[in-house]
Amino acid sequence: MDVTTEANAPWLIAGLGNPGPEYAANRHNVGFMVADLLAERIGGRFKRAGKAQAQVVEGRIGPPGPGNRRVVLVKPMAYMNLSGGPVKALAEFYKVPVAHIVAVHDELDIDYGTLRLKLGGGDNGHNGLKSITKALGPEYHRVRFGIGRPPGRMPVADFVLKDFSSAERKELDYFVDRAADAVECLVIDGLERAQSTYNS
Repeated sequence: MDVTTEANAPWLIAGLGNPGPEYAANRHNVGFMVADLLAERIGGRFKRAGKAQAQVVEGRIGPPGPGNRRVVLVKPMAYMNLSGGPVKALAEFYKVPVAHIVAVHDELDIDYGTLRLKLGGGDNGHNGLKSITKALGPEYHRVRFGIGRPPGRMPVADFVLKDFSSAERKELDYFVDRAADAVECLVIDGLERAQSTYNS
């Protein structure tokens, strides 16, 4: 009988965003962009996850052999402020401990393109994190993708639901690629190594 321990449990990587083509290129959807790239890297395609309001890809990250890790990539298909329900349902289904959950999300208080990785902490007003913390508690990993603050007096809600600017889009692929690298490093080599390599 295959017993799942924390050491060999899969990792659940939740890219946060809003479902629907009208949101696809929004700043708030950068978590979906990173999840899509990770799925491409492992040769998987997102599929509807049974009864959970989410799309999933299962696969492995890392070099062939004992060094790689089993992962479940998740894009919650509930809206951002309801992300916790699908993430909790899938964590229970795949027997993923909270310490093996990674939320990839946009972060207002960090300059555009800057990454910060951490374990636990507050939600900083981010509705997706607020929902996940309510469902699971705060002790999950976060890969925070900086989008900067809104210009002038633009309301935060308007800013995050706008597409990246044309200037930002020139570097977006590079930054998304780097965020995907950071997720892989976190899962394979651990938080400290990932922080020392990618926190800037």
